[in-house]
Amino acid sequence: MSEVTIYTKDGCPYCAAAKKHYTDNGIAFTEIDVFNTDGAKEKVLELSDGQAIVPLIVENGEVKLGFGGG
Repeated sequence: MSEVTIYTKDGCPYCAAAKKHYTDNGIAFTEIDVFNTDGAKEKVLELSDGQAIVPLIVENGEVKLGFGGG
């Protein structure tokens, strides 16, 4: 079973596309809004080597930046 966490922000079309992709493929995920979750912005910067990019997807321990060109 896949373990997926998606760091997102409101209004981000790439975040919406990522969530739709996982939902359409029946893959459960945890969504973390970087503006409404304490420490989330810092975690994104840590996981991405200092890049402030969403969506940031962590799937089975692998970090992926952006989605579909995002």
